[in-house]
Amino acid sequence: MKKSILALLLLFTMGCAPKAEKFTTEELPIAIPTKGNTWIEGLDSQQDRALLDNGVKNWNPNKATAKTYFYTKAIGEIKIGMKAKAANTTTVNVSFNGERKTVKLSNTELELVSIASFNIEKPGYHTLEITGDDNSSSIDISEILIGGAATEEKVYFAKDDFYWGRRGPSVHLTYQVPEEASDVLYFYNEINVPAGEDVLGSYFMANGFVEGYFGIQVNGADERRILFSVWSPFKTDNPKEIPEDQQIKMLKKGDGVYTAEFGNEGSGGQSYRKYMWKAGTSYRFLLKAEPAGNNSTDYTAYFFAPEIGEWELIASFRRPKTDTYVMRPHSFLENFHTETGNQSRKGLYSNQWVYDTKGNWHEMTTAKFTADATARKESRMDYAGGAEGTSFFMKNCGFFTGWTPIDSMIEREPLGVAPKIDFSLLP
Repeated sequence: MKKSILALLLLFTMGCAPKAEKFTTEELPIAIPTKGNTWIEGLDSQQDRALLDNGVKNWNPNKATAKTYFYTKAIGEIKIGMKAKAANTTTVNVSFNGERKTVKLSNTELELVSIASFNIEKPGYHTLEITGDDNSSSIDISEILIGGAATEEKVYFAKDDFYWGRRGPSVHLTYQVPEEASDVLYFYNEINVPAGEDVLGSYFMANGFVEGYFGIQVNGADERRILFSVWSPFKTDNPKEIPEDQQIKMLKKGDGVYTAEFGNEGSGGQSYRKYMWKAGTSYRFLLKAEPAGNNSTDYTAYFFAPEIGEWELIASFRRPKTDTYVMRPHSFLENFHTETGNQSRKGLYSNQWVYDTKGNWHEMTTAKFTADATARKESRMDYAGGAEGTSFFMKNCGFFTGWTPIDSMIEREPLGVAPKIDFSLLP
């Protein structure tokens, strides 16, 4: 009887184990570059940059894990290998969908190394984990190779533009201003970042407008910022090239606020204040845009932290060659650290209002959800937006399954109570 039970257990174990095979390159036609799709735990920004530039190269695992992410629309058998080499003979442990396999690496030139066949039961994102036992051998893995029935439909992963692929998709909400509103003088918004969602590299942008943006960032373990920037009308990524008559002028700034020029994604005037804002707390943002005459517009940003209990000035900038009020009020969520592109983050955006030049408040309860080129070209599919009661939400990164269609219209529940702000008392 005991022998029969043992035999059945052995058969069951063998049936559940990944099937080891020797694959040909023709059986694994899809190559997933590790440069854009693999993360190694514990890397800092500089080390992650080397991974971006070279893929998994000269890796001494020492029990660390390299995780590669991809999305399949189909289910069924998936055959997995890798283009890899090792300086000395070594073994690595491979895990996929809860199944494990030990793989020997003995080749010293990059070539196909078969891993195993696995089964995919659900469409969505999948993670291939490779863990080294020690650091006795330097390992290179340039590509993860896949094939089989589960790859016969669309497979999503980053094929190029790996810097942006590693940062992950940026998502936006453009709020619909009620038709009865006249020119918008003030734009009010609130953000609450749930506990655990304040991931390094996150920019929870609250008050965006055609000419700039205003929100909060996670810049380091001990540093967070309130950031307010206005672009110059002169199109360049180098602020030194901006003619004097098109430069952003700072009019005033709050206590502890740094101001400077910025570049790389357009150029202009930037201000920020280091402030350790807290997850789980709602912060308020107020942006004013008003024509200042002589074809220029003044933009002023105010921040309200409940732990301080009053509106504080961040900065006020004057933008030349501009005659406008607040246009296209919007919010976004982005990640600016490549090493955290495999960690999800989420923000709640609520109580959106505009105050017009006739002295009336108007609540904005409808928004259009959009995403950047990384999402639109299907390099990354881990992005979402929606409504939770009286709040909108945006979520990105982390390779979660279930994206929101780009250009969706989203509606939240109204609050119906306008902000109570005495504008004459603002600093």
